[in-house]
Amino acid sequence: MPDSAVSRASAPSAESNAPRHTLTVRVTHWITVLSFLALLVTGCGILISHPRFYWGETGNSGTTPLFSFHIPASRATVPTGYKYVLPDQNGWGRYLHFQSAWVAVLTGLVYAAFSFFSGHLRRNLVPERGSLGSLRPDPARPDSYNPLQRLTYLLVIFGLFPFVVWTGLAMSPAFVSAVPAAVTVLGGTQSARTLHFFVSVALVLFLLVHLVMVWRAGFVRRVGAMITGRAFASREER
Repeated sequence: MPDSAVSRASAPSAESNAPRHTLTVRVTHWITVLSFLALLVTGCGILISHPRFYWGETGNSGTTPLFSFHIPASRATVPTGYKYVLPDQNGWGRYLHFQSAWVAVLTGLVYAAFSFFSGHLRRNLVPERGSLGSLRPDPARPDSYNPLQRLTYLLVIFGLFPFVVWTGLAMSPAFVSAVPAAVTVLGGTQSARTLHFFVSVALVLFLLVHLVMVWRAGFVRRVGAMITGRAFASREER
């Protein structure tokens, strides 16, 4: 059999044995995906109940908003200019929102602890010394993240994610009564809600860019690696 034929025959076996994602990374990834989708849907429901944002400690229907969305609300007391209100789903939406948030927080803590103690953080997320001037991944590991991707993941994991948790907790009366400085430094409860909205938008934008990058890199291949933990080469690469 020619050497090229032998190489093609042995390639799938070698590629199927190539490690890509550990079990902990895969499980925490998919739990976070489900939690984030639940947070996104319920967050939209909470927004519709009062589509107005304020700055400071207080804000209500009689207060001039910092900005607002010109959409119908699910509460008749909110002045929107529309002569009808949407069905109010705020009760169960808030309950599911809080439950999903705690699931995401606990999952994030497990991922952070695993990343630190297993070396995943150092190997796969922290940019290598002298690599910040390049947007190419490590030639020895073509499936690795390039420096810009690594910095983005670090910003999301250790910047945006903790901040969205912080601003969310700052809207909880129980948490604020225990740690009043957590909301004071943000400028007040309504300021925390406004900041929570903006950081949530930033996370959604990250998700959209992430999906585009996964699609361009080979959607089936990348998603398959996140499910099975193995990296399979595309048909063109074989």
